[in-house]
Amino acid sequence: MSNKILSNKNNLQVIHEDNHIIVVNKRAGDIVQGDKTGDKPLSEVVKSYLKVKYNKEGNVYLGVVHRLDRPTTGIVMFSKTSKALPRLNKLFAEKSAKKTYWALVKKQPPKTEDTLIHWLKKNPKNNKSTAFRKEVGGSKKAILHYKIIQKLDNFYLLEVDLETGRHHQIRVQLASIGCPIKGDLKYGFDRSNKDASISLHARTLRFIHPVKKEDVFITAPLPEDPLWNACNP
Repeated sequence: MSNKILSNKNNLQVIHEDNHIIVVNKRAGDIVQGDKTGDKPLSEVVKSYLKVKYNKEGNVYLGVVHRLDRPTTGIVMFSKTSKALPRLNKLFAEKSAKKTYWALVKKQPPKTEDTLIHWLKKNPKNNKSTAFRKEVGGSKKAILHYKIIQKLDNFYLLEVDLETGRHHQIRVQLASIGCPIKGDLKYGFDRSNKDASISLHARTLRFIHPVKKEDVFITAPLPEDPLWNACNP
């Protein structure tokens, strides 16, 4: 298991690194890749880190393997080599990389554990998805599995596994059963978090290394927050 912070320079939490892969614990507010905001993306921060650490001249190669929503925290993996990138992309495309999320919700879900199936339709104008019980035009099928893993004073800690990777999938599907994620105003929670985050954390990632062929299991430390600190399932 890899769950220690290997480096925390410039607020970059590196939690796993080898010759081909670097994994960071994303903070709320960071964007993985550049967008229309013009804010410096996490990919550029990681490039700067590698350039300094290895005293590299010229451009640093870094491949983006997957993304996380801006207000979400947790595991983000990048490829350090062009050899590893297509293999990592294939792992994620074929769902061979198993990622588990933790989410904090205020309302108790209808069941202790369940599988949610919806059809999600994205509206690019407001960057929001809507969940439907039946297929509608332009929608995509979304499947996730959740279970309650801890009851806190006023919240429930859920473990979530995705079968599909749709736009805002966990956020909209949990909201559709009356359980919006803490801080997620876009999907119906009544109050924002102080740091503009939502309480959704990409907690673990397990995969077979694309080059070494070894089993890799990574855990991302939880954000420093009283409620997250109370989570100990």
